[in-house]
Amino acid sequence: MKKAMLSLFMILCLCNFTNAGILEDFLKGIPSFQSNQLDSDTTSAGLKEALSIGTRNAVLSVSKVDGYFKNEAIKILLPESLQNVANILSKISYQKQVDEFILSMNRAAEKAAPKARDIFLNAIKEMTIEDAFKILKGNDTAATDYLKEKTSDKLYESFKPIISKSMNEVGTTKAYKNMMGKYVLFIPFTGLESFDLDHYVTTKALDGLFYMIAQEEKKIRTDPAARVTELLRKVFGSN
Repeated sequence: MKKAMLSLFMILCLCNFTNAGILEDFLKGIPSFQSNQLDSDTTSAGLKEALSIGTRNAVLSVSKVDGYFKNEAIKILLPESLQNVANILSKISYQKQVDEFILSMNRAAEKAAPKARDIFLNAIKEMTIEDAFKILKGNDTAATDYLKEKTSDKLYESFKPIISKSMNEVGTTKAYKNMMGKYVLFIPFTGLESFDLDHYVTTKALDGLFYMIAQEEKKIRTDPAARVTELLRKVFGSN
């Protein structure tokens, strides 16, 4: 096969074809040459499909009960500024109040997470051909980085009021007040800095969500079994 292709190429050269398009048309007819070429539409469609699947899986994962709380990689823990409070309360038999507060923060994040789906889909629809090729040739989290850049502000604006409402519904605010109340009761006149609970939980919820999307992206890029559609296999299999 190699000898035949070499012979054909030499014949073309010896015949001194002046039309470069003849040689290009000849190469396009070779299957191995065709398989290494991805047109713009295919690449763009493949990246959009990968992002759609990745974001869907990530949102579903964190939205379920214990999606945040039992995932050690994204579990929302006490902020550093409150760690001293928790340590003191745990020593005076009020660990339960601390645990309830931590659980309720994670429950609030789990309730807010589904709202991210539509925001992600809109960002994916707006992806350009240039964006697609840049992402395809980028690092293992290039698509996640693209989404983070395009959606972070919108997600924060959407999440924060939902987080605030959810924290009231699941008892986060009450748990926080109980915890701080016990602390002040036993250590009065303690100067505590003001703490924006809504901002903290919203930020941590988004950090966890993007972490999960990044994991989904890495799987699609590196694990053939994660390429669950023909389009994904075509785009990422040739990358």
